[in-house]
Amino acid sequence: MATIAASAPLPRAVARPRAIAAWLLGVAALVFAMVVVGGITRLTESGLSITRWDVVSGTLPPIGEAEWVAQFEAYKTSSQYQLMNRGMTMAEFQGIFFWEYVHRLLGRLIGLAYALPLLWFWTRRAIPEGYKPRLLALLMLGALQGTIGWWMVSSGLVGRTEVAHERLAVHLFTALTIMAGCIWTALDLLQSEAPTAQRPSRWVIPFAILLAVQIIWGAFVAGMRAGYASDTWPLMFGRLVPEGLVTTAGDLINAPITVHFLHRSLAYVVAASALYIALRLWRAGAGVRALALGGAVLAQFALGVATVLSGVAIPLGVAHQATGALLVAATVWAAHWSVQR
Repeated sequence: MATIAASAPLPRAVARPRAIAAWLLGVAALVFAMVVVGGITRLTESGLSITRWDVVSGTLPPIGEAEWVAQFEAYKTSSQYQLMNRGMTMAEFQGIFFWEYVHRLLGRLIGLAYALPLLWFWTRRAIPEGYKPRLLALLMLGALQGTIGWWMVSSGLVGRTEVAHERLAVHLFTALTIMAGCIWTALDLLQSEAPTAQRPSRWVIPFAILLAVQIIWGAFVAGMRAGYASDTWPLMFGRLVPEGLVTTAGDLINAPITVHFLHRSLAYVVAASALYIALRLWRAGAGVRALALGGAVLAQFALGVATVLSGVAIPLGVAHQATGALLVAATVWAAHWSVQR
């Protein structure tokens, strides 16, 4: 008589919070790298060099002259080539193609680096109770980010030489949200010290909102090339408040001079607020977290000034975006400590 093999028993549930935290911090590091490469892609005007979104076939770069010619011909149909880069050589095209290709490849790598370990932890029943919904939410947000990326790129292929700055802001903000979510969840999993009632926490939500607004306007500056509006500091066109500044609702996000002025003005508020918060955290015993927050905001402010004075030199612009991401990470680290009770 035929015997029916018994189904393999499920592995015994053994929560592995430290392993999951290490994985999430690794994913956060990859997202940080993605933000840095995204900054390079934007500043080198590389983002529109690949005119299609091929999820699978686009994983491999062009191989052979025929494939490179096909990619270049596709790019020649874009408004960026016709209005800004007409006459570009193949070597120049390959230069901008490289950064957009690396950016997209890194996006695919992050997807795999998140989804495959999540599946493994899930099937091994290693995820602590209560964390599955949060991990699934981060997975869905990552999938959405890929769609947002193509939505952003598609806005710049016809009728303009750059992507829509408001879509760029959504793309950057979503990336930093994913990074922050991974860090916060990892910190929850690693929490070991006993919280105290003396921790200042009222600053967390107001400062998070302030920093979010500053990041969004920074993305507007990058997206519409508003950084080139002025190469002087602290004055713009010889004045603290430049003449002809427009302040209608639409101009607040669409006029380069206004957007540039708002971004640099908000920088003073962000820096002063962060330093005050860092001082309070230091006095409350936060120690290295306070130093990280204060150091990150000072470095970010200095790099912002240097970027303006340099006429938006690419290395400084990239460093400014990278330090902005580090400021987000430092804020998450300090905020997580502050709200624990």
